[in-house]
Amino acid sequence: MATVSFIGLGVMGYPMAGHLKTKGGHELRVYNRTADKAKKWAEQFGGTACATPAEAAKGADYVFTCVGNDDDLRAVTLAPGGALEGMDKGAILIDNTTASAEVARELAEACAARGCGFLDAPVSGGQAGAENGVLTVMVGGDQATFDKASPVIDAYARMVGLMGPTGSGQLTKMINQICIAGLVQGLAEGIHFGKKAGLDIEKVVDVISKGAAGSWQMENRHKTMNAGKYDYGFAVDWMRKDLDIVLTEARRNGATLPVTALVDQFYADVQAMGGNRWDTSSLLARLEK
Repeated sequence: MATVSFIGLGVMGYPMAGHLKTKGGHELRVYNRTADKAKKWAEQFGGTACATPAEAAKGADYVFTCVGNDDDLRAVTLAPGGALEGMDKGAILIDNTTASAEVARELAEACAARGCGFLDAPVSGGQAGAENGVLTVMVGGDQATFDKASPVIDAYARMVGLMGPTGSGQLTKMINQICIAGLVQGLAEGIHFGKKAGLDIEKVVDVISKGAAGSWQMENRHKTMNAGKYDYGFAVDWMRKDLDIVLTEARRNGATLPVTALVDQFYADVQAMGGNRWDTSSLLARLEK
């Protein structure tokens, strides 16, 4: 059992912290910008709600962060009252935010200056994966820090992999989002085409999902897409945030991502339809408007 701090109790962080307490058996100290949510978590799971990230991080062996974006991450780690201010020498900061590789390297440098370890560890699997403790975790950092922290991360994960040095976890998550964007658009077009052709979509998917076209998106999203239900899941706003990170990195490293850039604009169309909080599978709604 370790003393663990978890900063950021959103739709992902709330259940992830819960698994660290219930499955991992760790002592949990939590912080959330909305204090009532931290208090609710502490009452539900038996941990301690703290007033600042620094207070939550004080005395913790492992400090997890799961917030919205680069600026949010800097605010809860590097700003006055942030986690780095409270972390003890030898502690490890594990960031589960989907953020830039640049901020990962910035945090790694700040942690090293304080004698602490750092891992960028974005996750994939969505809210359901977080609630069920079966997330895929893509990690950047050094081997020794990874080896020490991975048994703790296991509490909310199905797969934990070290992808390379600092920033590699975030870069791998970018590839994950590139692939998802193309897959969802292809699935949306396929269902749209099938409907126009008068086919039974359930029958079609039952067959093609067993072949080369099969994917997680097809297996888990075709029914709700076919029914026009999008009020759940990974929000379009979040996907656009992630794709902005991807496209910014692509401009930096010279990668050419025409499909990703196009799908990002399609998501902008969905936002214009009022679908900011719809699931990413709502690309079909744009075709059917």
